[in-house]
Amino acid sequence: MVDLSERQRALLKAIVEEYIESAEPVGSEVIERKYDLRVSPATIRIEMGKLTEAGFLRQLHTSAGRTPTSLGFRVYIQELMNEKQLPVTAEVSIKEKLWQERYKKERLLQEAVKALADRCDMLGLATDNEGQIYFAGAANILDWPEFYDIDVTRFVLSLFDENPRLKEIIGKAVGADPIHILFGEELGFEDLRPTGFVFTRYEAEPKEGVVGVIGPARMNFAMVLPYIKYVRDLLVEAGRM
Repeated sequence: MVDLSERQRALLKAIVEEYIESAEPVGSEVIERKYDLRVSPATIRIEMGKLTEAGFLRQLHTSAGRTPTSLGFRVYIQELMNEKQLPVTAEVSIKEKLWQERYKKERLLQEAVKALADRCDMLGLATDNEGQIYFAGAANILDWPEFYDIDVTRFVLSLFDENPRLKEIIGKAVGADPIHILFGEELGFEDLRPTGFVFTRYEAEPKEGVVGVIGPARMNFAMVLPYIKYVRDLLVEAGRM
């Protein structure tokens, strides 16, 4: 658990959620106006400075607001975020579509990535142990400001033509956590800096691999993670049949 005061935790949570919603650097005046932290503007600025010095936030320009770093996002996801409950109607709809293809593993995976792409408004992807790549929703990422940069979009789409590079990125996910989150700024490719990868491993015999989404680093993790977990569970259940 990161050693932050309750005030700093509340402030970091507010900044991350504001940035996810706005895609703009967050200033102290926005936090004071929209979030009931019950502290003065001066105190907010001081605490934002401390969070910046500790590596949870970054300030791109002297007078600009702050944006979360990958460390700030990770603390938010692990300790501050409240995952959303999936609507029952969404669960039923996704399961109906996947279940129609449960005995045809390639079509099952294609339906899985389409479900993630449609529900998360991102690029859904999956790989299997035969080296196949499945993806859907490539046009979705064009709705996000981070992908208005043609170099960023071109690099992401090129991953599906360059399987070794995609494998290299997926291989950077280590550890026992069932859900892996990779931030572009950690991956060593300049054109991936504003992006994020979220995926999990699945086993749907005879297939196994990863399934998840690619989108902006500031994706709505509270909503994205439950969808990925649900689709993974359906794939695993289908694999037992």
